[in-house]
Order: sequence, then structure tokens, then C-alpha cells
Amino acid sequence: MHTEPANSEKVAGWVLYDGDCTFCITWAKRSQKLLASRQFVLLPLQTPWVRTQLGLSEEQLLTEMRLLQPNGQVFGGADALLEIARYFWWSRPLAFVGHLSAAHLLLGKVYRWVARHRRCAAGACGTKVPAER
Repeated sequence: MHTEPANSEKVAGWVLYDGDCTFCITWAKRSQKLLASRQFVLLPLQTPWVRTQLGLSEEQLLTEMRLLQPNGQVFGGADALLEIARYFWWSRPLAFVGHLSAAHLLLGKVYRWVARHRRCAAGACGTKVPAER
């Protein structure tokens, strides 16, 4: 479903993922019903109106998943996950703890590591990803 901003009155936000990444597509499919229960819509980052709305370069666009809210606010990576967590009673404690300084730093590092290795994790790449220093 490609709900556009004009149809956003009942949308909590758009959860945006890399539509060319097997790992990302798999997680999007697994979480679709759960997210839809809170009026989130899943869309690939490559969707034309999403690209326009975010205004990012191609390289920046696909670095992390994003949450675009109807008011135009954008959260990326771990911050997007923490924002989504606020919508579910069982994950609100994670959202709270995740905003604490040390936990936020750790969650951000874990998210970035997974994001950098996602193509290899899904078996889509044939080269090794260089280790982060």
C-alpha cells in the first residue's frame, strides 16, 4: 500500500526501509501487521514522493530506515525505532531507557553496525564489509 501524504489523516507515520535490501524487506514483511495495528504504513525509501519529501542524496537516503510523521518530522535509525516503540505498551520501557544517554549511544552503535552489515547478513553481497575502527 502506497499511502501518500494527501491521505495521511489516519496515518501515524510512514516506516521507510530500503526496498532493494533483502534483509530490510524481510523485516518489513514480518512487522507489517504489528505496525499497521498502530496506523503505521511501510514504504520503500525509493518511493518517489518519499525521496522528494526527505530531500536526501542517494547515498544518504539508504543509510538507515526512517520514520516520517504526518507533521513532517523525521526520525532515523535507532531514533526511529525508539519513536515507534512509544506506540506499543510492551515496548514503552525500551523507548524510555533508550533515550538515556548511555543506552542511546549503545543502541545507536548497534543499529549502525546492523545497518552497515545488512546486505551481507541477508546473503546479498559477495564481499566482506570492512570492520569499523
